[in-house]
Amino acid sequence: MHNHLTAFASSYETTPMRILFKTAASMIFLTAISLAACTKTSTNTTVDCTGVTPTYTNDIKAIMTANCAISGCHTTLSSAGGYDLTNYANCKNAKDRISGSVQHNSGYQSMPQAAAKLDDATIKKIVCWVQNGCMQ
Repeated sequence: MHNHLTAFASSYETTPMRILFKTAASMIFLTAISLAACTKTSTNTTVDCTGVTPTYTNDIKAIMTANCAISGCHTTLSSAGGYDLTNYANCKNAKDRISGSVQHNSGYQSMPQAAAKLDDATIKKIVCWVQNGCMQ
């Protein structure tokens, strides 16, 4: 009888550990899948910027003012997704998000919202500005 009790007791002691291990492994697996699902599914497209050297002051500021930093959109950090695109520093900090959004890349919110996609020349200026290091 002692052997049966010992076998039962050791089986009982490992069962909660097995459940704990299986639960922890399942949670790690689900967390990994969730994190993978939240990542960008594509990177920004690379554009041939030979001879195209836009600066924020000469090119990008006007594009942002006309299409992004408008009433109800990206004028304060508390508006439209938390992006204030009214100045150089904020645009530079959001450069990858801006580039992906105006290109309508997978994994990004297409911008501008409720308007036609920007023309190719304008998108190229934005992408080249980013690729060239966001010159002011």
